[in-house]
Amino acid sequence: MHLSTDIGIWIAALLTLGIFSFLYKDNPVYKLCEHLFVGVSAGYYVVLTYFSVVKPNLLIPLFTDFAANRHYLLLIPLALGVLLFSRFFPKGEWLSRWSIALILGVYPALRITGFGQGDFVEQIHATILPLWVTGNLGQTIGNWILIGGLITTLIFFFFSKEHKGALGGTARLGVYFLMVSFGASYGYTVMARISLLIGRVMFLLHDWLGFLQL
Repeated sequence: MHLSTDIGIWIAALLTLGIFSFLYKDNPVYKLCEHLFVGVSAGYYVVLTYFSVVKPNLLIPLFTDFAANRHYLLLIPLALGVLLFSRFFPKGEWLSRWSIALILGVYPALRITGFGQGDFVEQIHATILPLWVTGNLGQTIGNWILIGGLITTLIFFFFSKEHKGALGGTARLGVYFLMVSFGASYGYTVMARISLLIGRVMFLLHDWLGFLQL
């Protein structure tokens, strides 16, 4: 056992133990660590957004080449961004509604094409599979299962006709495919969380306490 002498590792270890203390019960130490985590994360993303978005896309073009390439038009998003802070003032908070309305109107319109191409079209493309793959029985079976699961799941969400008879049986099969999909997604999420837990335990045992020698 060789305790670390790095103050940064000690701080990280104590904060990790503070978060783990919630396993016993909710306590002031856990709340302190939680609030510290949220505050540091918020501060980090504010600084990251400033240096990666605001500064290169707004401030540098305005203060270096104001008249070039119509950079003066950037004054419009600058004004809209400033109006968002009017929510901190009760008498002028209505001004922020202009910026929020523009964001809610423009952002979905810009993103819908990206999501449509990146998700919807690609998912359709991924289901256009050959029903028979010569020399590969496993892939052939997998393609049939994928296409059958897609069709039965879509039928389950077809509510224009009552699910009875063959339609009802097909829709019930689609429910089974959905259950398998949700179960696999949940299992993947649990595995990811367990991986994070293992990482923190390894940090405590190796980097902080020195029990493990990797």
